[in-house]
Amino acid sequence: MTVVRVLVVDDVAAFLLAMVSVVGETPGFEVVAVASSGEEAVAAAAEVLPDLVLMDVNLPRIDGLEATRRLLRGSPVPTVLLLSTYDDDVGEQLVAESGAAAYLHKAALGPDRLQQAWSDARR
Repeated sequence: MTVVRVLVVDDVAAFLLAMVSVVGETPGFEVVAVASSGEEAVAAAAEVLPDLVLMDVNLPRIDGLEATRRLLRGSPVPTVLLLSTYDDDVGEQLVAESGAAAYLHKAALGPDRLQQAWSDARR
């Protein structure tokens, strides 16, 4: 089984730990790095080359949207899923603005939803 290498990005420690926990509970996924800002996310992605980035939208300095744009200009290009507490319609607008693969509401993130979002993004 191929393992999906995940970079988790959130500036709120409780959400960061929750996302790390979800990834750890999801078969076939592993956390390879964490970051708490857009700058850290871009640097970590260049170092660990994740397959998937779980990116909080609201980050200090470089926000999740700009960090996503920068990641998508790199090589190799990871799949980026935006996460926040915004309504889904706002989330979809943020996906369109950033080029991310999808938006997930933080409250909806669980192993099943993560696997489904990854599967959908890979199609």
